[in-house]
Amino acid sequence: QLQLVESGGGLVQPGGSLRLSCAASGFTLDYYAIGWFRQAPGKEREGVSCIGSSGGTINYADSVKGRFTISRDNASNTVYLQMNSLKPEDTAVYYCATRELFRLCVLSRYLYDSWGQGTQVTVSS
Repeated sequence: QLQLVESGGGLVQPGGSLRLSCAASGFTLDYYAIGWFRQAPGKEREGVSCIGSSGGTINYADSVKGRFTISRDNASNTVYLQMNSLKPEDTAVYYCATRELFRLCVLSRYLYDSWGQGTQVTVSS
């Protein structure tokens, strides 16, 4: 059974860093794209970053370019989102999601099939 579990969220001051993890089980990560999305209260879920299957593309939302870095470790079936220079507007629940054989990933939530339960990120002084 395909499963995604996010971790690593928490409370951090503006300018701080967090690393989110998305642990995958029940499937071989390399064959799947992973997307990171976030949803703030009262707002729609938006794409943050994605990494394509089998060495495919990496994309970032304009709002996080230069601050966030996505990476994957196929050996441990985990995708990471390193978030630096965090801002209060980054506060949201962060979700990872997956789609099979999606080499040229895009940041549309409608294209992803399976989702994790989310992890809260709060940026506040």
